[in-house]
Amino acid sequence: MGAFLDKPKTEKHNSHGEGNGLHYGLSSMQGWRVEMEDAHTAVLGLPAPGMTDWSFFAVYDGHAGSRVANYCSKHLLEHIIGASLVAKATQGSQAGSDSSTSDPSAPVPHTVEAVKAGIRTGFLRIDEHMRSFSDLRNGMDRSGSTAVGILLSPEHFFFINCGDSRAVLYRNSKVCFSTLDHKPCNPRERERIQNAGGSVMIQRVNGSLAVSRALGDYDYKCVDGKGPTEQLVSPEPEVFEVIRAPEQDQFVILACDGIWDVMSNEELCDYVKSRLEVSDDLERVCNEVVDTCLHKGSRDNMSVVLVSLPNAPKVSEEAVRKDAELNKYLELKVEEMLSRAGEEGFPDLVTVMRNLSTNSGMPPLPPGGGLASKRSVIEAVYSRLNPYREEDAVSVSICDDKAVSFFDHSYNTHKSYTEVLGLHNLSGLSLLHSSLTCKFHTMITHSIYIALSKVLPLLNCLQEGHFLCIGESFISLLLCLPYYCSCLMIVKLTLKQ
Repeated sequence: MGAFLDKPKTEKHNSHGEGNGLHYGLSSMQGWRVEMEDAHTAVLGLPAPGMTDWSFFAVYDGHAGSRVANYCSKHLLEHIIGASLVAKATQGSQAGSDSSTSDPSAPVPHTVEAVKAGIRTGFLRIDEHMRSFSDLRNGMDRSGSTAVGILLSPEHFFFINCGDSRAVLYRNSKVCFSTLDHKPCNPRERERIQNAGGSVMIQRVNGSLAVSRALGDYDYKCVDGKGPTEQLVSPEPEVFEVIRAPEQDQFVILACDGIWDVMSNEELCDYVKSRLEVSDDLERVCNEVVDTCLHKGSRDNMSVVLVSLPNAPKVSEEAVRKDAELNKYLELKVEEMLSRAGEEGFPDLVTVMRNLSTNSGMPPLPPGGGLASKRSVIEAVYSRLNPYREEDAVSVSICDDKAVSFFDHSYNTHKSYTEVLGLHNLSGLSLLHSSLTCKFHTMITHSIYIALSKVLPLLNCLQEGHFLCIGESFISLLLCLPYYCSCLMIVKLTLKQ
């Protein structure tokens, strides 16, 4: 949720650490959104008796504000630990009553069910606790947040999910486990929403919220006679326990939907694996993931946490050599294209990317990342040879591995857009270089992006025969029409002035 900027904010927040036999790195970027609403947690060694060899990582994807996401990033773990210790003590007292010879002072083991119960209870408790905050209670702040996390014990992974962020486990060079997104169109989620008196329209709760489980979002949690897990939006997480396999487990990825919108589980894991064979700097790998997703067309905040396990891929001399050869090949091709520039001047970066994407002699690109993952290499040599170019915006992938762009703030691209739209009398005005034109250009291109995001699921539904989703996609496409009309109205008013 939220509006878009004229150009993305690409500054990144990074962190890394090691302990308990693992390493982690993380990266987050605001991107095209007006606000940064993501947050994260990374703790090695939990502050609780008998849990110093446990670790916890989580990503929170906020919407309608960052209040809930930020609070959860600081306090969710303490609620989980508190609830887990209560569950542990309860189970321990029950076990002790069955055995008269047990030592009451002996530590009670953290059983799998006690941990899972503690996680669920911790989510419900923090959600109820935040409801008492004055700004959330009186409606001044209507924010909410998804949460995806992993609690690692020496023997188990506890995967935690509430919303549509996602966690994956990479084991034996393949995706072994993935959490399931909580979307309103899922049958079980839809049933709960309808039982609470709500509806699912355009794949959203009451036509508005795109997730069916989240922390916060109290406007959707006020149905009388229904418990907290029976509301339109539920704060209850799904918790999955996976037994660790130290000789096979390689890494875990936690990421918000800004990442998953443009990369599948397999694509992201394959890409991360290929990057780990080139560099053991986890921050660098996470930065490359975020940059690649931006160039693939992600319009959301982006956050990714990479947890590297003892059997993670190691740096390979061959992989490093091949990556360097690919970079050199791309540099030479860009130099070759620009050296052929005639009187019309250098081709824009969009044209360069498009030409490279159709090059049949291209060495293998990073799996899952494609040409978008090499945009920084291409742009660096392009800027060196064409230092006076006007700023280009970020690429959008409309083909699987072919990065092209909807955006290019050069004169020629603005001119072509106005001609395509039939607005020829704009093409010769100085308005083309004003901020208003950039805003108009962004509005048009974002409306195209929105339309594509609705049409492509529609085509997918036609292939799979989901007629209900077809109707929802068609309705959502119609709802975009006023947005297109408003863009054209701005142009007309500008021309009159």
